[in-house]
Amino acid sequence: MSTLTESVKPLSYITEDEQMLREASADFARTVIAPHVHEMDEQAKLKPEIIKAFFEQGLMGIDIPEEYDGGGGNFFMSILAIEEVSKVDASASVFMDVQNTLVNNAFVNFANEEMKKKYLPQLAMEKVGAYALSEAGSGSDAFALKARAEKKGDEYILNGNKLWITNGAEAEIFLVFANINPEAGYKGITGFVVEKDFEGFSVGKKEDKLGIRASSTTEIILEDCRVPAENVIGEVGKGYKIAIETLNEGRIGIGAQMIGIAQGAFDAAIAYSKERKQFGKPISAFQGLQFQLAKMAVDIECARHLVYNAARLKMNGQPFLKEAAMAKYYASEVAERVASQAVEVFGGYGFVKEYPVEKYFRDSKIGKIYEGTSNMQLQTIAKLILS
Repeated sequence: MSTLTESVKPLSYITEDEQMLREASADFARTVIAPHVHEMDEQAKLKPEIIKAFFEQGLMGIDIPEEYDGGGGNFFMSILAIEEVSKVDASASVFMDVQNTLVNNAFVNFANEEMKKKYLPQLAMEKVGAYALSEAGSGSDAFALKARAEKKGDEYILNGNKLWITNGAEAEIFLVFANINPEAGYKGITGFVVEKDFEGFSVGKKEDKLGIRASSTTEIILEDCRVPAENVIGEVGKGYKIAIETLNEGRIGIGAQMIGIAQGAFDAAIAYSKERKQFGKPISAFQGLQFQLAKMAVDIECARHLVYNAARLKMNGQPFLKEAAMAKYYASEVAERVASQAVEVFGGYGFVKEYPVEKYFRDSKIGKIYEGTSNMQLQTIAKLILS
């Protein structure tokens, strides 16, 4: 009999290599991450040995080409791995999600060859990356950013503050967006590769969050930060293009995270419903609960197909903007709904930290907020279906 859980059984549209990574990611999450989830959530910090293990497992550079020491996989593999890790811990999954779907993708798609050779092996093997776009007054309106860059000789001088930066506490390589020509509006935005030890760069306040607590979310401070001119990623004034395209891809990653959360909460609810007895029989024997569990299963499967479809479209070079927005929107709705229902399946036990579902519920809420709020996804969908 197979040792795989129901949620890791092979699917007809997953290749053998993709399934192997999927199973390896699930095993890594269960054996390496799971024993530390509660402690990391309480301490609001990923354990250093788990960060190291992510690199050793090859999960920080899944679709970085082999010539740059990466896994040589594809975007869909990253999505599968994110989903499997999210079933165990969403904090750990977003740590690898940002690395794969935002940072690595930006380097692969926009960096010149010299920059790829310098940074991609580091990102694949040992160094954490972060994506610094958001600011206090620049969230959904991402191009309203106030950070500035001024060319001086063979350097750019960056000034400003970034907020809500995932992996800010652990990262050593940052993609920072600043405007070199405010009069040009978004056409002045430029992307820079900033290393943590660059003069004028510092990590500020770490946020104390409701969910995904072990994932660091920090402020980034740029005070006359000196960045070599060759560290411009892509073209000067074309940072908006990098930001748009990477965030579109990143939303599929968040969708994967959300279906992982939903599946993890659902698996816990199923197991508990078979163990918990009331009125002389397991609560899973009551039709009222059976119908609730059935609807949860339908929701998860629908969300999974949306996410997988968007990932396949992206991977095959097909238009995917609408599908990515749909996947992110619906998966975040499902994660919150399923996790909430899972708490109710557990009853009073679902409300205490001794059991896992309260954490799934807390972790699910961020899905409607980061990398584009639900309203922004609906706006994108509406625009595309009406065009």
